[in-house]
Amino acid sequence: MSQQKQFDFLIVGSGLFGAVFARQVTDAGYSCLVIDKRNHIAGNTYTKEVEGIQVHQYGAHIFHTNDKAIWDYVNRFATFNNYRHKVQVNYKNRLLSFPINLATFESLYGIQTSEEALNYLKSVHIPTDKRDFESWALSQIGEDLYNTFVNGYTEKQWGRPAKELPSSILKRIPIRTEKNDDYFNDTYQGIPIGGYTKMVERILEGIEVWLGIDYFDQRVELSQLATKTVFTGPIDAFYEYRFGALAYRSLDFKSEVRPMEYAQQRAVVNYTDAKIPYTRIIEHKHFDKVKTPQTVITKEYPVEWSIGKEPYYPVNDEENNALLKRYKELNNDVIFGGRLGEYKYYDMHQVIGSALAKSAKIIEENT
Repeated sequence: MSQQKQFDFLIVGSGLFGAVFARQVTDAGYSCLVIDKRNHIAGNTYTKEVEGIQVHQYGAHIFHTNDKAIWDYVNRFATFNNYRHKVQVNYKNRLLSFPINLATFESLYGIQTSEEALNYLKSVHIPTDKRDFESWALSQIGEDLYNTFVNGYTEKQWGRPAKELPSSILKRIPIRTEKNDDYFNDTYQGIPIGGYTKMVERILEGIEVWLGIDYFDQRVELSQLATKTVFTGPIDAFYEYRFGALAYRSLDFKSEVRPMEYAQQRAVVNYTDAKIPYTRIIEHKHFDKVKTPQTVITKEYPVEWSIGKEPYYPVNDEENNALLKRYKELNNDVIFGGRLGEYKYYDMHQVIGSALAKSAKIIEENT
């Protein structure tokens, strides 16, 4: 790779994709400049200490994977606790176990065995050949469970009636006929002790990082600093919305300190009643437990995205995927990565896996 420029790689974004990509190519002997428009590293996994508590500033991030190689990789840079994610649902002021499991069936219907639970589901499911989200969900769990756990939450999250949503936005509704309320079934789970920011600091150790730099304000000058650009922002923004904007959902976060040891039983409580404007309340202290006389909670309010707002969730329906294909077909020498760069609803381990694969390919091609 040419050494005429100051850096081999300009990496736009210091989140997990950008940080891991930078680490890998740096260890292979290349030089990197990582920039970020925010005044901190770690992207949406950024954690900040508030009242002695590591607060997830952009929503709950729980690391989980079945891939031992990726688990071993992140453990190079952090010590993970043994946190296993458990969620409750608040529906009309009633707390219920979630994902739907035998404890849920027992609370709602007095069902006490796996066989009874399966028989109940068979009796209430509504067969369909329609492809909209609501019809598909009713075919899985029937009307009562759908209204209690799914409908209100989903319509708040996506900002449109469930009948207008494709069933593909949720691959399956987790239903368990035993008393297992773990949200994830992955072998490896946990949260880095001391927060994700410290983990990303270690990943980026020895690498040049410039914060508070908006790529779009200086894209010509910045691109001239490096031979190749790695871009982790929205792919449509990179091309100046040439074919139109892709659709996203955004979020508003409202946090508060409460003068009590704990405010709720679980780290996350989903509010599935459509009349409540937020989708969930996060209590950060559960993630990385510390002894403090106060706690910090965050309410998440889904909002419609528009240019200028922070995009969080790609809307991967047929129309947007077709638009994405047009952007991906444009000829360029840029590497796109991460949830926004690839326009995929990635979990953290998938972002890291993508960064490892793409960096390995580049290294191999230039060896």
